[in-house]
Amino acid sequence: MEAASCPYLFKEWQIIESEFNPELLAQSETIFATGNGYIGMRGNFEEGTPCFFNGTYLNGFYESTSINYPESAYGFAQKFQTMLNVTDGRTIRLLVNQEQFDLNSGTLLNYRRVLDMRRGLLLREIEWRSTSGIELLITNKRFVSLNNKHLALFSYSVKLLNRAAEIQFCSLLDGSVENRAAEDDPRVGSKLKEKALVMQEIIREENFNALSHRTENSSLSIVCGMGHNLVCRNLVVTKTFVNAEQIEVRFTLSAERGETARLVKYLVYYTSLDYPAEDLKGLSRKAVLKARERGFESLLADQHHYLDKFWQESDIMVQGEAELQQNIRFNIFQLLQSAGKDGITSIPAKGLTGEGYSGHYFWDAEIYVIPFFIYTNPEIARRLLEYRFHILDKARWWARKLGHKGALYPWRTINGEEASAYYPAGTAQYHINADISYTIRKYLEATGDTEFLLSRGAEIIFETARFWVDLGDYIPSKDDSFCLNCVTGPDEYTALVNNNTYTNLMAGNNLEYAVEIAARLREDKPEAFGRIAEKINLTDSEIAEWQKAARAMVIPFDTKLGIHPQDDSFLAKAFWNFEHDKNKHPLLLYYHPLEIYRHQVLKQPDVVLIDFLLGDRSGAARKKRNFDYYDPLTTGDSSLAPSIQSIMASELGYSDLAYGYFLKTLRMDLYDIYRNVQDGVHMAAMAGTWLSIVYGFAGMRTCEGKISFSPHLPVGWPLLQFSIRFQNCLLQVKICRESATYILLAGTVLVIEHEKRLLALHEGEQVSIDLSARPEAVLFDLDGVVTDTAEYHYQAWLEIAREIGADFNRELDEKLKGVSREECLEILLQHNKLSFSREKKQALAEKKNYYYLNLINKINPQDLLPGIAPLLKELKKEGVKTALASASRNAPEVIRRLQLEKDFDVIVDSGKMCMGKPDPEIFFSAADQLNISYRNCIGIEDAQVGIEAIKNAGMFAVGIGRGLQGADLLLYSTSELKWQSMKEQFIKRNASGKVTPPEARNTRERWEA
Repeated sequence: MEAASCPYLFKEWQIIESEFNPELLAQSETIFATGNGYIGMRGNFEEGTPCFFNGTYLNGFYESTSINYPESAYGFAQKFQTMLNVTDGRTIRLLVNQEQFDLNSGTLLNYRRVLDMRRGLLLREIEWRSTSGIELLITNKRFVSLNNKHLALFSYSVKLLNRAAEIQFCSLLDGSVENRAAEDDPRVGSKLKEKALVMQEIIREENFNALSHRTENSSLSIVCGMGHNLVCRNLVVTKTFVNAEQIEVRFTLSAERGETARLVKYLVYYTSLDYPAEDLKGLSRKAVLKARERGFESLLADQHHYLDKFWQESDIMVQGEAELQQNIRFNIFQLLQSAGKDGITSIPAKGLTGEGYSGHYFWDAEIYVIPFFIYTNPEIARRLLEYRFHILDKARWWARKLGHKGALYPWRTINGEEASAYYPAGTAQYHINADISYTIRKYLEATGDTEFLLSRGAEIIFETARFWVDLGDYIPSKDDSFCLNCVTGPDEYTALVNNNTYTNLMAGNNLEYAVEIAARLREDKPEAFGRIAEKINLTDSEIAEWQKAARAMVIPFDTKLGIHPQDDSFLAKAFWNFEHDKNKHPLLLYYHPLEIYRHQVLKQPDVVLIDFLLGDRSGAARKKRNFDYYDPLTTGDSSLAPSIQSIMASELGYSDLAYGYFLKTLRMDLYDIYRNVQDGVHMAAMAGTWLSIVYGFAGMRTCEGKISFSPHLPVGWPLLQFSIRFQNCLLQVKICRESATYILLAGTVLVIEHEKRLLALHEGEQVSIDLSARPEAVLFDLDGVVTDTAEYHYQAWLEIAREIGADFNRELDEKLKGVSREECLEILLQHNKLSFSREKKQALAEKKNYYYLNLINKINPQDLLPGIAPLLKELKKEGVKTALASASRNAPEVIRRLQLEKDFDVIVDSGKMCMGKPDPEIFFSAADQLNISYRNCIGIEDAQVGIEAIKNAGMFAVGIGRGLQGADLLLYSTSELKWQSMKEQFIKRNASGKVTPPEARNTRERWEA
């Protein structure tokens, strides 16, 4: 359940905690975490207390432990990895006249803590009175360097406000740290049951101290070193104390009233992941010395400079929305703080802010996080993708272990080995291979980084393609289609199924791209391709097999519902009872997996996700049907869900629904919506904020090297502004209520598409596009709009009714308007409670068409309805495009007899439509063929189902006749159709593209019916 409010003050560039609330301690330790992609420090207080859990983490530094199965089997993952809580170096205790400062003692007079996202600085200011009456002003500053991944700095300043006193700073390195033990919730804590760091050496030198540890099982070494600068007026006594697990350096001095003493601490971490173990101590010593020479302020200025450049290209500005602005920037800032930037680490699901999911990397990195970096900081995106090449050999080994060729990437991992003990929702999620290939493709399309392709990318793409061909089979009962059986898609509430639609489509994309890359490299870089092919023993016959498998890949589709089933068996399951035990979420904590698996219920989008990722492969109507079916079934138990739901709701015109999902992903952590932010932030949701804005509200898409925008700005947002890096260009996008402006800030030339309109921008050039809805096309139904063939249909159906002994009348005939021939027959049969075989029904439908064709032979231009001829003439004169969107398959013949072939730019082939009206498919198809945005179309219909179809397409609906519900303009007859009046009414309504969202429960009931 969503929190009622955010506990932090709304400042656009800051997270501010204005009072100390012990109940928010766990949450705030996560929120005020600082990091740089290598070091991550929870926002614990310098004094060490009060504390929920004290954590410092190094990205990729882990310990491994055996996974103990009561009943094991071949191929189960054997080792679990845990990101370690490493040596604590942040602790600085303060004593005043021997009384230790603690927020739980004395009197707190004033408190303020600020995470400054412009400067990358954590600031705390406290006024405190000791039990003996001494009043202090304490100012703490902390930052983890974004310029030097090994370095963190602390400034601890004390000012005596009312009397002189002795001050002691006690600075510690503490090696007695442990990880937080896991609870029953599999998303929380670690599997380690004991201390993981083994002490190797305690280093005690003048102004340099360090602790050296190693891990028992992963055989990794770490050195944490510290040095200090103390600024004060009086003599200082410095002593160092050492025990088995700690080094304490104690600074004692006397200060007068009004004087300030300040201790600066320089902390470094070096591990054997980067350097030989024997070099770590020397590197730490050198780094501390260099940092002391530079000083706190100088290094903080470097931090500010780094972030100035980062925000210049990564910021998203929403004008006039302080709360939204703060949330957006916080989420982006945390992405920067947690993303690995060294090519050997990725981004943990909880970032470097907590121990949820044990610091593992998942598919979240590729599908959710890396897109943000591709289009804002491609250098970081490359480093994150380099990690996948870094572990490629282990992925090859894992594939062989499971009996396959190629490479299989682990579902969750740190070191490249599979760490998921629950294979149905772990190893079986083979789609991670395709997710990685997909993201590499997006990176290469956006950057043109040929060097990465040749040195790393091609090999990953080829090895993952090789895996798919070996995993799948050509199944005779599926017409020899290529099938991927016993797999799990993104939705973890459905497992071990055949032909998961997401997996199959993404695998096909992986295979096709591998074939494309092989052909391109063979042509453009033959020597490089030869080296790669020789290295991995790649043959022409194998590449041909990839192409064959991709073309034969089975893609589940239900013709009755017009949707992609999530898999072969999904639609055969019962619906989940959402009304029962509404508070039992997430379901995985309250129900056995088998109970969940046997129902139509989703943890997160699956088919809807593929409609976003491979949106160019599905038409708008199919996307809408998929969304309408699956969204009510989606629990949102996963933090990955709302951003994808928001993006697709935006695309489909469900603006209110889109904004609601956006707020959920945006506020996930600052509002602690899932009540588990104490375990770490939700990286996918944070990245999902950027995705929801850029892909959702700005409507950005990239496909085959092209970039396009179709804005859907939320009501109440006066301005949205952000920048995109694409093909060595920097594009600034400004969207307001009235216009969209594109400015090419850097780069020679960039071609973009705005709502199907091509724009070529040169460096320094800007183009503004009016976003006002404007009628550019009119889509006509045939019967009752262009001409009246209704009587011919009636006579044909009447003849069929006589033949089969059925009742048929004018009232029933009204229900057949705008409906396909086959659906009309079903309505007739159901009305008469008749049932025939499929062959019999097909024969009857064909016979009805035969009767109808004979009847329409007499149609001629004189049969045009009043007002249509002059309307078509005026539309052509005004340059307005026209299309015929009739459910009748005989429409082309009728138009030929009316001699209107040249008056319509497009005549939609109704035979190619999957669903009839009120499904909007035929109107979507007409607009697509005309290359006109849906919101700029006017549809004219005389049937209720037709009006509903137009409105479902987000178009302006003109109704002809009486009793039509929902039409934007209702006319008595076609003689009243005047272009100028339609245009005026269209502009007045200002077609915003908004479609009323379907109510989830009613949608589900409709499908059940």
